[in-house]
Amino acid sequence: MRTIFLVIIIVATSFQIAAQGREADLVVINATIQTMDTKRPKAQAIAVAGGRIIAVGSDADIRPYIGSSTRRINAGGKLVIPGFNDAHVHFLETGQQLSSVDLRDAKTPEEFVERIRKFVAKLPRGRWILGGKWDHENWTPNNLPTAAMIDAVTPDNPVFIDRLDGHMALANSLALRMAKVDKNTKDVDGGEIVRDGLGNPTGVLKDAAMSYVTRIIPAPSWEERLEAAQAATDHAASLGVTSVQDVSAGTDIGVYQELLRRGSLKTRVYGCSPLADYKRWERTGARAAFGNDWLRVGCLKGYSDGSLGSTTAWFFQAYLDAPNSVGLASDEIPTMPEMVLNADKAGLQVNVHAIGDKANATVLDIFAKTAAANGDRDRRFRIEHAQHLRQEDIKRFGSQKVVASMQPFHIIDDGRWAWKRLDEPRLKGTYAFRTLLDSGGVLAFGSDSPVAPLNPIWGVYGSVTRRTLDEKNPNGWIPEQKISVEETVRAFTFGSAFAELGESGCRRA
Repeated sequence: MRTIFLVIIIVATSFQIAAQGREADLVVINATIQTMDTKRPKAQAIAVAGGRIIAVGSDADIRPYIGSSTRRINAGGKLVIPGFNDAHVHFLETGQQLSSVDLRDAKTPEEFVERIRKFVAKLPRGRWILGGKWDHENWTPNNLPTAAMIDAVTPDNPVFIDRLDGHMALANSLALRMAKVDKNTKDVDGGEIVRDGLGNPTGVLKDAAMSYVTRIIPAPSWEERLEAAQAATDHAASLGVTSVQDVSAGTDIGVYQELLRRGSLKTRVYGCSPLADYKRWERTGARAAFGNDWLRVGCLKGYSDGSLGSTTAWFFQAYLDAPNSVGLASDEIPTMPEMVLNADKAGLQVNVHAIGDKANATVLDIFAKTAAANGDRDRRFRIEHAQHLRQEDIKRFGSQKVVASMQPFHIIDDGRWAWKRLDEPRLKGTYAFRTLLDSGGVLAFGSDSPVAPLNPIWGVYGSVTRRTLDEKNPNGWIPEQKISVEETVRAFTFGSAFAELGESGCRRA
């Protein structure tokens, strides 16, 4: 990946001019500032006091704010941009993955097994091995892993390691026995137990079927959750990510509250809970973006399908490499219209995961019917991923005012192998950034960490170049959908803030 910015100095996400005469704690002068404010897109200097940006303008404009105790930074003309706001992250999982076995770039099944062997050697007997984030598309041939591959190196430790997209996972035989998953176990709606030719489970469980194992995994302790959250917020801050939208926060809100109380929360958090919990949130009286400057709640996330990598994304037509399958509709689909209608009526924000073209079209239909029933308001419906879109559905994001919450790193990853699953007409609507913007849509960018790296510069690289990680697309994969650096940074800052109803008003530096 080429370096796109020489230097990035992180500042807050919006700006305000304060009364003259206030002494600043910090001023940055002689900078090239991209404000993301369309009325004043560029500036030369900023002043900060009490953790807030109090002035933006030229060096001369900022000079009156300099006092005897003001810290001064001469940026030497380098770039200053707002802090990155990650619109889609699984934050506690990100922290947990930092201390788990890393399988993301294991290039062969042998390397995959060896990394697990080395990791389990450090663990006590009986400790679960979780995380992993493996990707069988790195292997030739790209066969799914099996329990038999890892049983010999994990005889005393149950294993449940997920593919990097989180939509399928591998259990070893010990974990399958503990979960009572065998030849006679039935598949569930919205899920699949992968089986061999004799009908025996191979160890891979997809989507809803993963619950057979996840429900027996011991919940992390309070202290373990705090450690994971602290690791995540420290890691994010080190990368210039100053705000995150945790789309799987659920009951972890209390963990963030404790870090905030301790003064160690380094990133602002907007936490989402499962859409199925909408009745509980109705009773609380909370509304979208309810909270304070550092921690807010009020968004609910649902699922309409799985993922492309797991062949569980839901399409109108079958997969090229699985001609008998169109993917899996989520088990939430039958009740989703009612859940979205009532959550929206209660003033909560609704986000829905949709990867395949049928999933996206279905969710757009549900959003349209909900808006018609509940009346016009600034509701900020979101589709998380919006990955594969029919041409007729792309323009609906703008016309229906639905935010496309997307993760540009996936372009350069999926582009290595997506052609094996989808034909050319469907690929044309893949990560359709250019067309979405040109048709009036709002892009909000995030990482999807730990599915993908948290570092936003990878996302900038992916959006601007679309060069796949295997270096086989030097001009970019589906290059007509490239967008500029400026448009990308706007999606990572203003767009993400817009997606969480936080684009107006002053935010802390």
